Amino acid sequence: MYANHFKRIFDFTVSLLVLILASPIMFLTTIALFFANGGKPFFFQSRPGKNEEIFRIVKFKTMNDKRDAHGSLLPDEQRLTSIGAFVRKFSIDELPQMINVLKGDMSLIGPRPLLVEYLPLYSKEQQRRHDIRPGITGWAQVNGRNTVDWKSKFEMDVWYVDHLSFKLDLKILFLTIKKVLVSEGISGEGTVTMEKFKGNI
Repeated sequence: MYANHFKRIFDFTVSLLVLILASPIMFLTTIALFFANGGKPFFFQSRPGKNEEIFRIVKFKTMNDKRDAHGSLLPDEQRLTSIGAFVRKFSIDELPQMINVLKGDMSLIGPRPLLVEYLPLYSKEQQRRHDIRPGITGWAQVNGRNTVDWKSKFEMDVWYVDHLSFKLDLKILFLTIKKVLVSEGISGEGTVTMEKFKGNI
């Protein structure tokens, strides 16, 4: 009952409330990132959602587009701006995704929507993470976030799919708030972002 009906109502209500309450922060962040990123405060990218349907995710853009002499983008750690690091530290970059939640592309809680290029690399069991809407945060994020290896992360995603409940969503929501406040597990060891998934080797 919760998964099929009340979860969507919960998502819509909370995301609308967050957007209203966080609008001053989002406004100031947009202005700061507009100047830091050459007029591009937002980051858009195609991601697979429920049943692997593709949608456009929106986040605050925390890295600039600087390139080397050969025209290739510089490493993430060299492109992360100072304001971008602050925005990422407190997960402010995730706030625009509340728009995706309002639209129904995403849920507040669920497996994180990853890159489209990963779709052919999943095992059948790992593909089950797409049986539900992806989330802004999830069971894997409160159990290590970007410091957990891919195999463990996917196992936790599928575990969540099998145990989805209102009680579990509340637990994940409160644990997420706690982790944001202490800025825990944002990046993998020695990296700004999680290392790319290369398949089940």
